[in-house]
Amino acid sequence: MTDSVQRLYAAVLAARSRDPARSRTAKLVREGVPKMAKKLGEEAVEVGIEAVQNNRPAVVRESADLIYNLVVLWSELGITPGEVWREMDRREELYGIAEKLPKSRHGGHRMAAQDSTAGDDGVRQDALQPLLLHGKHG
Repeated sequence: MTDSVQRLYAAVLAARSRDPARSRTAKLVREGVPKMAKKLGEEAVEVGIEAVQNNRPAVVRESADLIYNLVVLWSELGITPGEVWREMDRREELYGIAEKLPKSRHGGHRMAAQDSTAGDDGVRQDALQPLLLHGKHG
C-alpha cells in the first residue's frame, strides 16, 4: 500500500500545476485548504455510510476517494507519505498497534499518559492496556 500511496502522491504533485479546468487535483489546489478539508470530510462520511449499509464494493470505492483527498491535502501542507509512515512506525514502536492513542491534556496531541504509575518506559500500562491490539507493552 505504501508504494501505491507514494505513486499517488507523485501524481498529485505533478497535477497540481495543470489547468484547473482539466484537472480535479489542480482545481482542488486552486480552491485551497478549506475546500480540500471539506472534500476529505465528505469522503470519510461516505465511507462510514456505505460501511453501515454493509456495501463492501462502495466502501472500497469511497476509501480510494478518501485516500486521494487525503494525499491532495498532504501535498498542499507539504506533508509527505514518508512522514506519516514514520509517525505510524514511531507509535507502533512505543505502544504497539493501537486502536486509538489517548489524548494528552495539553495541546490535544495523542500520546501515552504518564504519571507515578508509569512503568520503566514512562507509559501508564493501565491507560494503554484497553487500546492495544497487540504490542510491546501488552
